[in-house]
Amino acid sequence: MKIAQHFQRRLARLTLLTAGLLLAPASAHAAGAFAVDDSEIGKPGECKVESWVSFAGNRDLVAATSPACVFNAGIPLEIGGQLQRSRSDSAWSTSGVVKAKANLISSEGNAFGIGISGGSGWNLITGAGTGGFINVPVTIALRDTFKINLNAGWMYDTPSKIGYFTWGTGFEWNFVKQFTLIGEVYGQDGRLATPEPDAAPSNNSVREPRTQLGLRYTPKENVDFDVIWGRNITGENSNWVTLGVNLRF
Repeated sequence: MKIAQHFQRRLARLTLLTAGLLLAPASAHAAGAFAVDDSEIGKPGECKVESWVSFAGNRDLVAATSPACVFNAGIPLEIGGQLQRSRSDSAWSTSGVVKAKANLISSEGNAFGIGISGGSGWNLITGAGTGGFINVPVTIALRDTFKINLNAGWMYDTPSKIGYFTWGTGFEWNFVKQFTLIGEVYGQDGRLATPEPDAAPSNNSVREPRTQLGLRYTPKENVDFDVIWGRNITGENSNWVTLGVNLRF
């Protein structure tokens, strides 16, 4: 019985980790390892690769890389993917996400900008679907060096067969040349998965707010380096440290 309970707890943690990773939307300027998106995308023909590795105090780990390019499909459309390798409670998993994003109203020259993104994920070991998401980011530029991003969307967790409302708010403050302070709070709201008989209760931290605060160094226009502290970033109550690099070309 103890072995079965341990396996069920491990499976539940992997499900929460996958759900947390699906919160990360198709990315733009503030993205990379950050979950709260802005409304903008690049110009047709522009590409980028964003990569990061996150270490948790409970020894969980996430390593991800996310390439994307912008195409002209009548309107500019960013098409990308995300490949990630993760460890949760000593168990490893490999998953992928295909995602797309469009800018509906540009924040340049307007009071605010609006975008829309969506995607779907798979377990690359079993081939089973892990879920999908849709996200609407809104960007409000208060001045050239400071902007606020607001996100609202929906995510479906296939293993648990549960849909969640997703939300997020963040800021980007380019307080000095080459350095930007980025902070965010985000999460998901919905019912918890029903535990199996004799298993541990469902982990409510999947619905608790998640936070990240990081410093971005941009030595050149086409490259960023991120150092980020986070809390509960995948639905597991633990502190995280993330190192990331973003390349644009």
